[in-house]
Amino acid sequence: MAAWILHVDLDQFIAAVEVLRRPELRGRPVIVGGAGDPTQRAVVATASYEAREFGVHSGMPMRLAARKCPDAVFLPHDAPAYEAASEVVMDTLRSFDAVVQVLGWDEAFLGVSTEDPWAVARDIQREVEEKTQLSSSVGIGDNTLRAKLATGFAKPAGVFELTRDNWVEVMADRPTQALWGIGRKTARKLAELGYVTVADLARADPDVLAARLGPRIGPWCRTLALGAGSTTVRGTPYVPRSRSRETTFQQDLTSPSDVAAEVAALARRVADDVVAEGRPAARVAVKVRFAPFFTHTRSMTLPAPTSSAAVIEEAALEVLARFAADRPIRLLGVRAEFVPADPV
Repeated sequence: MAAWILHVDLDQFIAAVEVLRRPELRGRPVIVGGAGDPTQRAVVATASYEAREFGVHSGMPMRLAARKCPDAVFLPHDAPAYEAASEVVMDTLRSFDAVVQVLGWDEAFLGVSTEDPWAVARDIQREVEEKTQLSSSVGIGDNTLRAKLATGFAKPAGVFELTRDNWVEVMADRPTQALWGIGRKTARKLAELGYVTVADLARADPDVLAARLGPRIGPWCRTLALGAGSTTVRGTPYVPRSRSRETTFQQDLTSPSDVAAEVAALARRVADDVVAEGRPAARVAVKVRFAPFFTHTRSMTLPAPTSSAAVIEEAALEVLARFAADRPIRLLGVRAEFVPADPV
């Protein structure tokens, strides 16, 4: 039997979990984020398909989402509820004859050997819906990149196959940002070099890419455009790579002492998470969102891995000092990155 990789992605997962808890919201635009109050500063965690029709998307300020979709139902983010629903989904996926690699709450790769991957995909969708009442989309591929991208074409609640055979037909004329791993900033740099589409990037000179994007990232972007990806699914438990805390302020912070106090408090909360995780932190990062909406992140590697709250706090304040204190601040965040797990 042939080896296939399936990417299972739950449709509008967070919003769908909330609708299951509140059936009366079915068919209505639902927006989840922060404390669920669109008058406060927070960003959208997820939006139902009905809300997305109004242009609402993840990461958008809640206030802007309310202007775009004033009739939406706004709900607070409830991580424990989503984690519980995710556990049921992942246990369901593990009941199949497949290697399951969990990517997060709402998605996973499955490595399967079958002559009919479409039948397996449909079986997965039916079983997940039966166990959880949640719908899912499934991408079928001959590597992880193609399976992941295929899911985007499958949504919502569909199945799509993307392999070497139809890669050029499906992807060639799409913008480079359509590739998994290429974001807006990288796409802009590629466009400056004249590489606008996936086909452009596939024909790019690796040396030119390396000179602009770096010796590792540049050539790697070209391999993405060629459709290259891993053919291995690792059946390891999902292990968070970091823990973070952040706060959006209802009034901009302008006092350096207030900013430092907030970063110190966030660092101590993150340190508590590090201790609870039972894994030392190797790196500390600070995120600052200046008014009106410019976000920057800086980080440092710790002298040695640690779970010490004092060390993590001191590092966070050291990183904070690298930011210019010349603009009002609307959001602060602190992230502790764990020592990488040993390779399997």
